[in-house]
Amino acid sequence: MSFHQPPVTFVSKVSLKVQSLERSLAFYQEVIGLKVYEKTDNSALLTADGKTVLLNIEQPSDVIPKKGRTTGLYHFALLLPNRSDLAKILKHFLQTGYPLQGASDHLVSEALYLADPDGNGIEIYTDRPASEWEWNEQHVVMATQALDAEDLLAEGADQSWNGLPEGTVMGHIHLHVAELAKTEEFYTKGLGFEVVSRYGPQALFISSGKYHHHIGLNTWNGAGAPKPSANSVGLESYTLVLADEGNLKNTVNRLRGIGAAVEEAKGIFITEDPSGNRIRLETAK
Repeated sequence: MSFHQPPVTFVSKVSLKVQSLERSLAFYQEVIGLKVYEKTDNSALLTADGKTVLLNIEQPSDVIPKKGRTTGLYHFALLLPNRSDLAKILKHFLQTGYPLQGASDHLVSEALYLADPDGNGIEIYTDRPASEWEWNEQHVVMATQALDAEDLLAEGADQSWNGLPEGTVMGHIHLHVAELAKTEEFYTKGLGFEVVSRYGPQALFISSGKYHHHIGLNTWNGAGAPKPSANSVGLESYTLVLADEGNLKNTVNRLRGIGAAVEEAKGIFITEDPSGNRIRLETAK
């Protein structure tokens, strides 16, 4: 998991708004396999290892259902440490009958796709060894091919599922945005990521430290898609971890230099990309 620790800049946590906290808690514990780290009347922090928070879910008092064709979350992606872990959770999904939305081989990774009860997209995946990734100069070669489910299931045929393994991390996040030009400037010149793949004129993938992608960005909900209502189900924010205070300070200065607003609250800097996706900037603890 070297692509998800300093000095790499990586996504550590995602915060979601949901319609029913109890319904979502049941889903994220029983279907996904996360554990409750901390809970209040209207929110909960979820973890795989009991120490690191990966997901924050909250139920706003005036929450409204998710509306289509807006900016915001496409999916967040939980990265499992081993291929056998992916095999075990696929077997679990098949046994419970929870519907999958897709299962793909991306050459750099193998992935399963589903949604939570509110329609928030989720990817669960494992990476192939980085030594096997193919690079065409600065761009990594990725594809979307059918997952060989039989071969995958054979990997964990004699093992039972017992929730997400302790080594699970937030692998990446994929966002709907309103356009790509200003978005690319924000994420590269402002946040310091590098573009590592383009998918036609409607999507790009960016990363730090030569990962295949820490963030995906697309306009598949339509160019000019509006920002969702503040009380809408969906993405509240996501957290980026930067290597140290110097890196954080330089990033804030770069963001302000391109005209992006950055606020500070309790030692955490908060900004928004051009499509209104909120980002919390922190340093490694």
